[in-house]
Formats: sequence, structure tokens, C-alpha cells
Amino acid sequence: MTQHEGHRTVAAPAPADSDRQEAGPDGRTTVVVITHNRRAELLRTLRSLRALPERPPVIVTDNGSTDGTAEAVAREFPEVRLLRPGRNLGAIGRNLAVHFADTPYVAFCDDDTWWDPGALRRAADVLDDRPRLAAVTARIVVEPAGTEDPVVAELRDSPLSGPDWLPGPALGSFLAAATVLRTAAFREGGGFHPGLWLGGEEELLATDLIERGWWLAYDERLTIHHAASTARDSTERRVLGLRNTLWFTWLRRPLLPAVRRTAHLARTVPHDRASLRAFGRALAGLPWVLRERAAVSAGTEARIVALEEARRGSGARRYVG
Repeated sequence: MTQHEGHRTVAAPAPADSDRQEAGPDGRTTVVVITHNRRAELLRTLRSLRALPERPPVIVTDNGSTDGTAEAVAREFPEVRLLRPGRNLGAIGRNLAVHFADTPYVAFCDDDTWWDPGALRRAADVLDDRPRLAAVTARIVVEPAGTEDPVVAELRDSPLSGPDWLPGPALGSFLAAATVLRTAAFREGGGFHPGLWLGGEEELLATDLIERGWWLAYDERLTIHHAASTARDSTERRVLGLRNTLWFTWLRRPLLPAVRRTAHLARTVPHDRASLRAFGRALAGLPWVLRERAAVSAGTEARIVALEEARRGSGARRYVG
């Protein structure tokens, strides 16, 4: 694997953790899963997690399912810690689960994703050896085709520079369904912001971690599988994603970049009812966003700009659906 440093490409050094791939249980990482009305997908994921050689502890937050999800988990997976907040917390269900985690690392996993055998051990080794690394994101394989998710190319070709001790390219954000995080860093960053609920919620937390001096990275040697659930409202997810992009922009970007980013989105997103709803919801939330606004440093803003430019040609980030 290679790693980018400015305009140079250098070989990543062989880490000490490369020799520590022994089989057997590994209690360093808790797997956190959030779910809502996807019983069949969740049970498949839990079966895969149970079969992992690491035998990780698993915490499931059931976000108010009405399809018998919680009952099925309690019956078939008594070893899983099941949290039932009684309503749909969205991404904040992960915050709740992390509150109960007592391991140094947490591996996020959606109800339609599952980790490859050995990946959690590898991620824990990587984090053990790199105390300023907050999160490591895995390569995503789309099932049943076995092909790479289009976002992998974006992660692999990240334009950001970073120290030579990173296990792969430096990242400016992460994918919650495919990332192992240092528990202490997650808590230091405040977890996922309750105002965003769900949809691109990672960007705000990632930015706050970077502002605090943490690093995020991609590691080609980690793999997670994703069989996208059909039980999703793609249009509503697009509305939430665009709304949250606008909120993040005004929560953390300096004034002129925030104006430019908003204008760019207004010009380039589909001019349809979904986009109109997204902008309307974003406008309705502007009072609390402005109250909590805290613009990032010039260094972090430069990283955001570099990622923004790289993503404009990415097929993995389109406000369509």
C-alpha cells in the first residue's frame, strides 16, 4: 500500500502489528450496531459477528422497531447486550451503546454490514500502535456481487497528507458502518451530534476530532461487507444528507466558505421537491446552528477544501434518489 504526503507518494512502512494475526478471541473491541425495523438483516449480521474468531462483545441499540426485532435478538442472541430506548434515536443510538462499552475500541456496524474475520484484530493492533489515531476505516465490499463500493476509490485516493506512521491514507471523515474508533476519542469528540440525527452525521464528529489533534485513516487490509437493505427510503435519506451537509457547513466552516458552499449546493443539487425540503429543513434549524457555530482553524478548513474538490468528481456522493 502507498500513502500520500502532499504531492509525494511514499511506501507505508511495515507496522509492528503486521506479525500479530494469531487466531482466537480478542476482547479489545466492542461491536456497536443500530437498527430499526430490519429484523432479517440484523439477525444475519449478528450470526456473522458471532462466528468471528475475535468473538467481540456486541451491543445493539434497537431504535424503536415494531417488527419484532428486539424480541428476536433477545431470543436468538442472549449474549448480545440489547438496548431499547423506546424511540428512534438515529445515529445517537450509537452514542448510547458506546456509553456501555468498556473496551478501548468500538467497531461500528450497521444492520446490513458485517466485519471480515480478523479485521477487528487487525484494527485493534493498528490503534494499539498509534496512540493519536482516532479511527481506522475499512475497505467496503458490496454483496452479493463481491465488488468494491465506489466510495473505496475516494478513500484510497484521499488528497490529504499525514504522518508516515498512519496505516494508510489520511482521511477527513469516516464511514460509521465501516470504521473502528478509539473509545476515548469518540467520547472526547462528544459522539454524534443529536441535532443531525442521521445522514452524513460522521463529518461533524470527524472534523471536531481533527481540530483536537486526532488523525483518521483508511486501511486497505481491513474489510467489511455490505449487503444494502431494501428497507430504506432513499429519497428521505437524500433529504437528511443534504440538510446535514448544510448544517455542518454553517456549524464549522468560516463565513465566506460557508456562503460559497451553500451557493454551490443550491446550483448543483437536483432542483426537485426533495432538495427543496432539505433546504427548508436546513433553514428551519438555522437558529440552533448559529447558536452552536464554531468555525474551524485555517488548517482544518484547508483539509475540508481539499476533500471538497476531490469529491466533486466522485460517483459515490451524489444528492440523488
